[in-house]
Amino acid sequence: MPSYERRLTPQPFAGHPPRATPRARGRWRRALGRVTAVVSLVVTAAVIAPAPSAQAAVALEKVGNFGANPGSLNMYVYRPAALAADPAVVVALHGCSQSAQLYADNAGLTKFADQHGFLLVFPEQTSANNSSKCFNWFQSGDTRRGQGEAASIRQMVTHAASAYGADPQRTYATGLSAGGAMTSVILAAYPDVFKAGAVVAGLPYGCADDVLSAYNCMNPGVDRTPSAWAGAVRDANPGYTGPWPRVAIWHGDNDPTVAKKNADELRDQWTAVHGLDQSPDRTSTIGPNSTRREQYLGVDGTVAVEVDRVPSIGHGTPVDPGAGATQCGATGTAHFIDCICSSHWITGFFGLDGSAPDPGGLPAPAGLAATGATDTSVTLNWNRVPDAASYAVYRDGTRVATPAGPPFTDTGLSPGGSHTYSVAARAADGTEGARSSQINASTTGAAAKCWTANNYQQVQAGRATTSGGYTYAKGSNQNMGLYNLAVTHTLKESPTGYFVIADGTCP
Repeated sequence: MPSYERRLTPQPFAGHPPRATPRARGRWRRALGRVTAVVSLVVTAAVIAPAPSAQAAVALEKVGNFGANPGSLNMYVYRPAALAADPAVVVALHGCSQSAQLYADNAGLTKFADQHGFLLVFPEQTSANNSSKCFNWFQSGDTRRGQGEAASIRQMVTHAASAYGADPQRTYATGLSAGGAMTSVILAAYPDVFKAGAVVAGLPYGCADDVLSAYNCMNPGVDRTPSAWAGAVRDANPGYTGPWPRVAIWHGDNDPTVAKKNADELRDQWTAVHGLDQSPDRTSTIGPNSTRREQYLGVDGTVAVEVDRVPSIGHGTPVDPGAGATQCGATGTAHFIDCICSSHWITGFFGLDGSAPDPGGLPAPAGLAATGATDTSVTLNWNRVPDAASYAVYRDGTRVATPAGPPFTDTGLSPGGSHTYSVAARAADGTEGARSSQINASTTGAAAKCWTANNYQQVQAGRATTSGGYTYAKGSNQNMGLYNLAVTHTLKESPTGYFVIADGTCP
């Protein structure tokens, strides 16, 4: 991933400075030359420097004027010879130190555009914006709806509809590294525009707001709760009530640049946005290298979130050079890794290979509700699903029972406890369909106890422990941050001796 330069400035410009003129930018870059040189030597020269491409260049069209361009990006288009009527659009975002041309030549997406007739839009970063040509996924001026680079990419999609007849209802995005992180940005900023996205070796939306926090997000990664990650996405569009984009997450298990922890955090973010828990509904292996696939089904039975964990590779786009139906890409350039053709699987995830998105088997049960409670039990009811042989009941993300049908009473609970439930229908062979929407249900009896205090006080009171300078809630082991007086949390005890972070939610 990057060396990051733009907008690393002293106050008053830190965080969200005005876009400078070329002359002012030059003065600013010279003032920061030593800082940038160190970052570039550590990251760009050692990790990212590309080798010459190994195949002939793909024919791209440069679009000189695509409309409003507050992010000062370049736009390139790949138009297949057999462009479909009302074609879908896939926005493809390159990684640091790469270009639109390099990404088009090696990622393999153009093969499937030729086969299925969709249009490819390649935004391109410039060195005037970022010295290593990284998309600025960590700067608030470029990651908000209607601003900076995010707004420029959205305008490219608008131009594609007017200039090429593209279908605005079938717009998708994918990208590598900083391009993957920018994919997260545009999915969060424009959920009304993008139906789905694929983040390759990228990061969650809202992880960083400056250069230093960006590096911490990359490695070792930042641990937040699913609800906190989802809150960052929802805050990008307060009041938005439409459908959220489906998201595929691709990550190498040995990535030294963007820690594989980010795949988990991305999963947590987008499953929570979709109202799902973090336990996969289905797991499988795909491709010649047995990539592990985890799928999380939405209430309509389609795959809402997918995680593809690629074994034994580092930082880059997974490709598989060759002429086979599931092969693509080239490996003569750094960060295109010979293992599996991710573009083939991503095209399928978008539903652009002629097939509909995977329906995922039995639909989700509707009407889940808590219909009764005692001090130690909760009774659930839901609508039966045709052809279901049984049902799986999940409490707090863990399957606790497989009753033949509703109603079901969950027993052995603690008084005053609160739990999250969902239900899935099961076929006769035990295969589970999509899970229902989650509901919260509480037992009666004494209300859960809550304490608000700084981390030092929570540890001293026996409600938390400390290790390696960090504080962890007893029982749940949730990371509460640094062990000091400056960090304050509310802890809820339920059941006795088990504490969870309940900031702003504890009665």
